[in-house]
Amino acid sequence: MSFPPDIVVNVKALACERPDKLGLPLSRFSLAELRQEVVRQGLVASVGQTTIWRWLSEDAIRPWHHRSWIFPRDPRFEEKAGAVLDLYEGIWQGQPLAPTDCVISADEKTSVQARRRTHPTTPPAPGQAMRVEHEYVRKGAWAYLAAWDVRRARIHGRCEHTPASCPSTAWCDR
Repeated sequence: MSFPPDIVVNVKALACERPDKLGLPLSRFSLAELRQEVVRQGLVASVGQTTIWRWLSEDAIRPWHHRSWIFPRDPRFEEKAGAVLDLYEGIWQGQPLAPTDCVISADEKTSVQARRRTHPTTPPAPGQAMRVEHEYVRKGAWAYLAAWDVRRARIHGRCEHTPASCPSTAWCDR
């Protein structure tokens, strides 16, 4: 079935709108939701998801794709980030770092749940998919400590018990 160009343009415009601006309880459209909205608004009486997908693909429009982002709120963000980026480039306060200088970027992921499956996972076999048990036993909380040696391109990481996973306030024995 052929659609006039103005219908295609209106569908593409709708795909670029945020659904919440249209009073819908969605943050972004899936292809099925977009098709439903196109029909609900009376742009067309009927249209297939594949047709809408083809129209949107012509202009690389994918409203169902998203990326989380935090906008900088600190008025000195650029200044602070600049110092870090300079270190990544091997510069400190306008001077090049010595070859023996080290730049480490480190972070910690806290409260990683350690879980063990109640039954072992079985490998795939001819005509049978791998089987993974959905039930598990909690084995405490861990912290993952990671560091990136920026100048030498080396990763360092380790897991540590966290105090919250121990029965008392003391650190667990390792």
